[in-house]
Amino acid sequence: MRRSRWFQLLAALFALGLVAAACGDDDGDTATTTTAAPDEGDGGDEGDGGEEASGVLADVCPSPIIIQTDWNPEAEHGALYEMVGDGYEVDTGAKIVTGPLVAAGEPTGVDIQIRVGGPAIGFQQVTAQMYQDQDIHLGYVSTDEAIQNAGDLPTVAIVAPLEINPQIIMWDPDTFPVDTIADLPSDTTINVFGPAVYLDYLVGAGIILESQIDGSYDGTPARFITEAGAIAQQGFASAEPYNYENVFEEWGRPVAFQLIHDAGWVAYAAPLAGRPDVIADNAACWEAFVPIVQQSQVDYANDPAATNELIVELVEAYDTGWVYDAGIAEWSVGQQLDLGLVGNGPDSTLGNFDLERIQKVIDDYIEAAGVGEGLTPEDLVTNEYIDDSIGL
Repeated sequence: MRRSRWFQLLAALFALGLVAAACGDDDGDTATTTTAAPDEGDGGDEGDGGEEASGVLADVCPSPIIIQTDWNPEAEHGALYEMVGDGYEVDTGAKIVTGPLVAAGEPTGVDIQIRVGGPAIGFQQVTAQMYQDQDIHLGYVSTDEAIQNAGDLPTVAIVAPLEINPQIIMWDPDTFPVDTIADLPSDTTINVFGPAVYLDYLVGAGIILESQIDGSYDGTPARFITEAGAIAQQGFASAEPYNYENVFEEWGRPVAFQLIHDAGWVAYAAPLAGRPDVIADNAACWEAFVPIVQQSQVDYANDPAATNELIVELVEAYDTGWVYDAGIAEWSVGQQLDLGLVGNGPDSTLGNFDLERIQKVIDDYIEAAGVGEGLTPEDLVTNEYIDDSIGL
């Protein structure tokens, strides 16, 4: 997800005419720390397990539990920010927030620290960051990133707040009145940031031709708008459709799209994963913590308002150039639910892994890029800590 989030930042800068530093703390040695609390509680008040969760992590978990994200704060990260309680502290230099870890609004006895990815860590992969900084317990590691790094930088994912990858190929429905990527005319240029394994998959599956791929996408809407939708383009279902209709005034109308998930590339986009030693050494913590993550995603989906306030507040405080307001945050939650980006797995449980799906990604990665031979789903993920009773 990392590269595509950078595209959103560039697009927002282009549309709004902002000139801002996109690489975090320019001074390098100065950071201001503020203390704040959401205006209306922590959200998720209707979740299960309220009073029973008080202190539940105190004797089994490190404090703070440190989590590395892949981008600036956004609605796709709602499950994490839902767990940040009143009295949190914001380090605007390091781009981190630390506060009481809450479950359904109740204290768990430990703190949570959420660190921003993307520009704040030089656009480095989360996997590399976790190996570089041994203090990090968990981070967002997509299935394909986990396969890519399994040899030298292995990780094990323990819960998947997002069920479906938001990444899409989009197009102008007036120019191309079609339903799927495969239906686009074979001479249609698809502007992407390449290379990428999912593109190799789409070519190998016969969905697109290699000749259609144009890897010059710079993240801005300029070319798509200038060419009046004569090309297709990559994006995110939880962002670009809103921006093109509501933010980019030069376009100002809907776009059509298909999720790459629905085209067959079914990697999990943002499961929480850690180094194998961290997962093994903190097993008792994850047994208690993972169900809290599951319930926090449910609570956020049901009532995101207060957590969205925190997300927008943090975006403004971090001031990386990333533009994100209450409008897109609210829309994104609805879009995630409508498209099943947040949802239950093949059963009634949110956050668990479909091992057959993981195997398909391994097989497709081997076919597309020759990487992953010998890996099994159990090398990459575990459902050991999942509470099967928690779902939307």
